[in-house]
Amino acid sequence: MQNIDPLYILEPVVVIAISVGLILYWRKTRSFTRYALIFSLVAYAGAIVLKAIVSLFTANSIVSAFGSDSVATGLYYGIQTSLFEVGGAFLVARYAVSRHRLSRSDAGAYGISLSFWENGIYLGVFSLISLVSIYAVLAVGPLSTAQEVYTALQTSQSALFDPASKALPQIGFGILERISSLLVHYSWGYLCVLAAVFKRNSYIAIALPMGFIDFFAPFAGYLGEAVFETIVFLFSLGSLLIAISIGKNLPRLPAAEGANPDGDGS
Repeated sequence: MQNIDPLYILEPVVVIAISVGLILYWRKTRSFTRYALIFSLVAYAGAIVLKAIVSLFTANSIVSAFGSDSVATGLYYGIQTSLFEVGGAFLVARYAVSRHRLSRSDAGAYGISLSFWENGIYLGVFSLISLVSIYAVLAVGPLSTAQEVYTALQTSQSALFDPASKALPQIGFGILERISSLLVHYSWGYLCVLAAVFKRNSYIAIALPMGFIDFFAPFAGYLGEAVFETIVFLFSLGSLLIAISIGKNLPRLPAAEGANPDGDGS
């Protein structure tokens, strides 16, 4: 019985390393408090739960009515991400700022933390555990269990059995997608904290459309992986450049409001 290509384990390992490495780097060179991690977890977990609940009751209806690769379905996913992930991140950031748990200097750490929970934990650690478990079951598990797992994977994830020549491009695209996710989560998380600190609605208005990165999800099969991942990366890079531009032109805060003249977004 063929086992999955162990090269696929490389993808979550690299993503976890990048996610953790960014936190360590930010902690060493800038400002990274435990509150950035805690409040970002509240924002991210809350958004995922709300999206799951809404999708449970509406996703099948949307796909049935408009098709799985329609503009309407793309808008459905993009609006959800904008409202729940970006909007939720702002509401949590505003609460934390009002309680003096987050300040301007925490904006970058908050964005990195959002990307950490998404990529390092949810799609990193959990994926790694799943792949290692599958590999172990197929390698040394009971024959009956291994056969069941093998049959299920052949139907749902047959690419896991591809040779290295096919696996490596898939791994590369997977890592690129996680990097894109990291960039866009950082961008909207950063702007959400700035919007809360400076009380600028314009900042959150700029951040909200960044959630439309999920608009492209239904078109992955139609566009092809290379084109799809390129579009998503360019969208994320554009979001980052916008966030950085705003960070370089921030108004001054009175000292009483916890302004940090050094900032962390330039």
